[in-house]
Amino acid sequence: MRVRIDKSELHGKVVVPPSKSYTIRSLMCAALTKGKSSIINPLLSDDTEAAGEALEKVGVKIDKNDGRWEVTGGRFHAPEGDIYCRDSAATLRFMAALSCIIPGKCRLVPSPQLAKRPIEPLMTALNTIKINCYWEDSALVVDEGRFLGGNVSMTGDVSSQFVSALLFLCPLAEIGLNIRLTTPPESAPYIEMTLGCLKEFGIDIIASPYLQFFTSDFRKYKPADYKVEGDWSTASYLLAAGAMTGRTEVTGLNLNSIQGDRTIINLLSKMGASISAKKDVITSGYSKLKPIRADLTDCIDLLPTIAVVAALANGQSRFYGIRRARFKESNRVTAIKEGLGKMQIEVTEDDDMLTINGGKPVGAIVDSFGDHRIAMAFSLLGAAVGDTVIEGAECVSKTYTHFWQTLESLGAKVESDV
Repeated sequence: MRVRIDKSELHGKVVVPPSKSYTIRSLMCAALTKGKSSIINPLLSDDTEAAGEALEKVGVKIDKNDGRWEVTGGRFHAPEGDIYCRDSAATLRFMAALSCIIPGKCRLVPSPQLAKRPIEPLMTALNTIKINCYWEDSALVVDEGRFLGGNVSMTGDVSSQFVSALLFLCPLAEIGLNIRLTTPPESAPYIEMTLGCLKEFGIDIIASPYLQFFTSDFRKYKPADYKVEGDWSTASYLLAAGAMTGRTEVTGLNLNSIQGDRTIINLLSKMGASISAKKDVITSGYSKLKPIRADLTDCIDLLPTIAVVAALANGQSRFYGIRRARFKESNRVTAIKEGLGKMQIEVTEDDDMLTINGGKPVGAIVDSFGDHRIAMAFSLLGAAVGDTVIEGAECVSKTYTHFWQTLESLGAKVESDV
C-alpha cells in the first residue's frame, strides 16, 4: 500500500490509543493467573492480536468484548500446532519464557522480519537454568521440562524485553530465580512497566536501585481488573504533528506515567514547540523549531519521531544512545538516514549517535521498510512539506490500525494506493 501526503495543516483533538506494551504485559500476567482477570481498555492491533492468539493456543481463554477482555488463565495445555508470533517481538520473547511452564513442546514461529531481531541472550539465559531452547528450521523451540529456577546473568543493553520475559517467571521458580544484568539496562522504563504490571497481579519483585538485580520468593499470581493507560509512544506522532504543522490536542494520557516515551513533551518543548498540559489534555502547537541534543537511551522508540521534527529545525541536532534502533522492526538508523536523505536533509551516522542537519526538506518517495514507526513519522514530515509518498504504509496496523484515518481527521491530505 502506498499513501501520498500533500502539504497540510493539522488541527484537532484525538484520543490516544491504549498502550501496546501494557496490553501485552497484562495479557501475560492474566494468562499466568488461575481464575478470571479483566483487561480494560486494551489495544486492538496486530501485535496484541498475536499475543492473544499465542496464549489461546496453549489453553488461555480470552473473551473479547468492546473495551474489555475477560482472560481465564492458569491452566496451560500443550499447544495445538505451531504458535505464530507475527511481527511481535514482545510475543515471541515473552512466550519463549512462558513456554518453559507449558506442557509439551512449544514451537514459536516468527515472521521473516521478526526472525532477524535478536533473541539469543534470552535463549542463553533459559538454557542456563536447564530450559532446552533452540532453533529448529524457522521455529524457536522450547521443550517441556521442570522449571526449578536458579541464577541467570545476561546483558542489559540489547533489549529490555529479555529481562521482562524472565520477570514473568521469577515468582514461579521452585528454588527461586535470581536475575543479574552484566551491563546497565537500556530502555529501563519498560522494565519498570513490567514490574508495575506484575504488582497489579499480586507479584512483588525485589529489584536493586539501578535495575541490575532482581529476585522474588515463590508467589501466586492473583486475578486483577487491569486498566490499560494511553500509549505515549503513539502519542508522540500526534503531538509532533501539532508541533510541525498546526495545533493538536491529545487526550487519554497519564501525565504521571512511567512510560519512557512520556519525555516527548520535554523534547518537543526544548525544540521550541508550544506545549501545554491540563488534566489529561496535552496541546501541541506549531512554533519555529530549534535543533536539540538528546540522549534517547531510555526512549529509543522516539527516534523516528524526533528525527523528522529535527529535519525542520534549522541547525544541527544530535541524538545519542541510538545503537539499538538498528535492531527494531527495521534498521531504523538506516531507514531514517535514507528517508531524510531523499528529502534533501543531511544525516550522519555513528555507532551510537545520529546527527541531523535540519533545514528545508522536500517531498520524496519514502520506503517504510515495513516499520510502523518509520511510516508514521515520515507521514508527519510529508504533511509539513507535501508531495510525499510512503511505501508499505499498511505496516501501521502493528500498533495503530486507524492511523491514516486519524491523520485525515486532523486535516491531512491523504490519498491511498497511489
